[in-house]
Amino acid sequence: MSAIEEIYQRLLAGYGHQGWWPLLDCKGTNPTKTGSVRGYHPGDYSYPQTERQRFEICVGAILTQNAAWPNAEKALLNLKSNGMLSPHAMQRAGDDTIKEYVRPAGYFNQKAKKLRIFAAFYLSLRGVVPARDGLLKVWGIGPETADSILLYAYGIPEFVVDAYTRRILISKNIIREQATYGEIKALLERELRKDYCIYQECHALLVEHAKRCYARSQYGEDALLKGLSSGEECTKKPRCHRYI
Repeated sequence: MSAIEEIYQRLLAGYGHQGWWPLLDCKGTNPTKTGSVRGYHPGDYSYPQTERQRFEICVGAILTQNAAWPNAEKALLNLKSNGMLSPHAMQRAGDDTIKEYVRPAGYFNQKAKKLRIFAAFYLSLRGVVPARDGLLKVWGIGPETADSILLYAYGIPEFVVDAYTRRILISKNIIREQATYGEIKALLERELRKDYCIYQECHALLVEHAKRCYARSQYGEDALLKGLSSGEECTKKPRCHRYI
């Protein structure tokens, strides 16, 4: 078992299934999670079940850029309660209208523009699954957002690399601080079985664990991953690619 696989198995045993991506109209909850439990569906990978839910995930992936999820969720609720959580509605609305609804997520000027541009792109797909390269050509969609959309909205096995994942892997000497997004993504996708359910779960578990033990200001005790922090541990497992 590689270090990445061991991290995944330990976190899954410690926290259980996370039920990402949270959806406004999903009644499932996950009491093991920190913060809001609205819309989580542990162990149920059938979501999104409707096109509306698919678009909501895409919008959420944009709103959570440089924002905590509870703030992105407030913006989603504003959009939904005002009939704006659909690509057609966003196309018809002006930027100023959307700005007010997404204000809780921060960077509301840019995010309103991003949402309207993405809504046009989404409509142009006509139900076809977007290619990653196509998503990356959309203004405001970077690698992390593109992978989030593909993994959670479409069930495509593209691993999402975020600051939480990077923080844990650096701490465990699995990657170097200068590792690029593409390098980390390639490592994770080599070490884990190519399955969108596993990718969803592992990404969500890394986020949950980092929030608990790897706060930006001060790292706490990492009991779940104890024993994975030494350089010797990594060199014994060459597939771990310590020096990526």
